[in-house]
Amino acid sequence: MAQDILKRNNVNVSGKGTQPMLFAHGFGCDQNMWRYVAPAFEEDYKLILFDYVGSGQSDVTAYNPQRYNELTGYAQDILDICEALQLNNIIFVGHSVSSMIGILAAIQQPQRFEKLIMIGPSPRYINDQPDYIGGFERADIDELLDLMDHNFIGWANTLAPAIMGTPDRPGLGQELTQSFCSTDPVIMQQFARATLLSDNRQDLHKLQTPSLILQCANDIIAPLAVGEFMHSHLPHSTLRYMDATGHCPHMSAPTETVTLMNEYLLRTQPV
Repeated sequence: MAQDILKRNNVNVSGKGTQPMLFAHGFGCDQNMWRYVAPAFEEDYKLILFDYVGSGQSDVTAYNPQRYNELTGYAQDILDICEALQLNNIIFVGHSVSSMIGILAAIQQPQRFEKLIMIGPSPRYINDQPDYIGGFERADIDELLDLMDHNFIGWANTLAPAIMGTPDRPGLGQELTQSFCSTDPVIMQQFARATLLSDNRQDLHKLQTPSLILQCANDIIAPLAVGEFMHSHLPHSTLRYMDATGHCPHMSAPTETVTLMNEYLLRTQPV
């Protein structure tokens, strides 16, 4: 059973340490996106990288539309991996929607998680005036989803460079575009709906695990107001503003990402 899960999620374990550091990729990505950050922690941690079912080199035949219709299905992927590898005291590192997926997993099994590090998290992408700014109007989201349904390649070529937010380095946007396009469009469409229509604001106060929020400048997916909302509603959270722009600093600014992660981990080490 454990081997089935490790194969299903294309789980890879490395590193010389004993404390697990579990990296969870964002929407339309895979574990390869961590290649600029994860090696910095090889000496001190046990690194676990994986692909959600339907992403990367996962077993696509294990995809269940009912299970993955909501983010809780992806949180179960994480908990399955934790059970298969008997992981505890985990440092969870999640990008984008995986931040919320990690929160859902840690609420369900708090005993497994020591800290959560969240890069560009958002509990709700749609504005809820007058009290909440998520970055998008509902009509914007509907338009994005409609474009995705009718012109998947055009959607990927338009959205990926804007998400990356590094026009001076077009290669990064092209890599994200290719990642989007290499995933089954039907699975991507369902994951997009589960992500962009989710509302996990009411879950934030339930998280008792200490957390770090890394907030980029000029992030169209998770703007500044969202990071500040997360910080104000998450108990035991730390908010750090990054010089990096865009939504993927683990790819565009890995040195800054690693530095801020290390500063947080050192500062919050048990005495």
